[in-house]
Amino acid sequence: MKVDDLILQLQDVVNDAKAIPFSSGKVMVSSDEIYDILDQIQDAMPAEVRQAKNIVSDRKQILSEANREAESIIRNAEERKKAMLNQNEIVREAQAKAKEIVDDAKQKSAEIRKAANVYVDSIIKRTEESLSTQLDEIRKTRTNILNSQKAK
Repeated sequence: MKVDDLILQLQDVVNDAKAIPFSSGKVMVSSDEIYDILDQIQDAMPAEVRQAKNIVSDRKQILSEANREAESIIRNAEERKKAMLNQNEIVREAQAKAKEIVDDAKQKSAEIRKAANVYVDSIIKRTEESLSTQLDEIRKTRTNILNSQKAK
C-alpha cells in the first residue's frame, strides 16, 4: 500500500473516531489501529530511504576500505621501488616506475574517495527529498485533522 493511501486511512480513522464529550473537539481512537497504520507507513517507505541509511552508516567503512587499499598499493609500490634500487642499470627506470605507481595509487585513492562521497551525497539528497515530501504530506494530514476538529 502506498504511503499516501495509508495517510488517508489514518485520516479516516481520526475522522470516524468518537468525540469525547466536553473535550473541545478531542476524539478517542484505537492506538492499536493507529500503530498498525504507522507500521504500514514505515514498511511502505521507499527502499531508497533504508538504503540511504545503510549507505550513511557504511560511509566510514567505505572510506576506510578505500584508504586501506590505497595504503596497500602505496606500500607495495614502495617495496617494489626499494627492490629495484638494488639493480644498478635499472635504477632510473625503477624510480620512475615506482613514482608512477605511487602517483597512480594516490590518484585512484582520491578518485575512490570522491566517488564514495558523490555516491553518498546523491543517496542522502534523494533521501532528504523523499523525507521532505513525506514530511509535507504528514503536515498536510495534521493540518486537515486540526481543521476537521475545528469544524466540529
